[in-house]
Amino acid sequence: MALSTPASGTDAGALAAAGARPAARGTSLWRDGVRRLLRNRLAMAGGLVIVLLCLIAIFANVLAPLPYTKTNFGRLNEPPSQDYPLGTDALGRDLLSRMIYGARVSMLVGLGAQVIVVLIGVPIGALSGYVGGRLDLVLTRFVDVMYAFPRLLFVILVMSMLGAGLLNIFIAIGLTGWVGIARQTRAQVLAIKEKEYMDAARALGVGAGRRLARHVLPNALTPIVVSVTFGIPEAIFTEAALSFIGVGINPPTPSWGQMVGESQQYIRSYWHLCVFPSIAIAVTMLSFTFFGDGVRDALDPKLK
Repeated sequence: MALSTPASGTDAGALAAAGARPAARGTSLWRDGVRRLLRNRLAMAGGLVIVLLCLIAIFANVLAPLPYTKTNFGRLNEPPSQDYPLGTDALGRDLLSRMIYGARVSMLVGLGAQVIVVLIGVPIGALSGYVGGRLDLVLTRFVDVMYAFPRLLFVILVMSMLGAGLLNIFIAIGLTGWVGIARQTRAQVLAIKEKEYMDAARALGVGAGRRLARHVLPNALTPIVVSVTFGIPEAIFTEAALSFIGVGINPPTPSWGQMVGESQQYIRSYWHLCVFPSIAIAVTMLSFTFFGDGVRDALDPKLK
């Protein structure tokens, strides 16, 4: 009996270690984040709306009852009816069709602008935080100068120089929206490069570029993902504001902000021209905000 006790203890330890290995392999920040995100009903509702909007944008040609440029001068400014579920505008164009195509513009602006923001902001923030020294000082001062400008006014200035158009909106929002993500990336890199595993990588002779690509940036992804999630609705709202004042999307391409701007003078007599595009903008902004809040909470390692 006394001789069997160590063996049984060894077996129990081996079994416990064997059982711990799959558990450790199945647990990570991203897996736990996905589980927490799936349990957040508000975030899931926002995510479903986002997926629906993306599908509407992709299949706009199929879903739209009529081409967005088709006019019917015999039925101008009609309220919602059986033939036109959301009514018609001042040129007799189907408002539902134009809103469906407007979803394509909004999704393209939101996603496309964030690609430019990430491509500019993440490398600048990573180099500034990792290299340090004079480069960090110069880049930080440049970021501070860019951050001092009111963003919307800066976007309007860039659009005035480049002219209206979808591509120019990408460029204007991207050139002015990278500052926040650059500062967040720099802060994360400054904290990560002082970790023990970075000292171990240096001791093993791992090069600076490889350390940055393999160890620093992957561990800094959480705030970057959250920043991109919140940046998409901000870009959509910026496009709507630009189209509202007439320096955004070129007519006749429909945009929700453009539709609101063109019909604001008819709000008392033809309410549907403003109300439906405004609701679309509000629902899109809320959906991305709810989903962004859920992603932020899900990727927070302090939450259980």
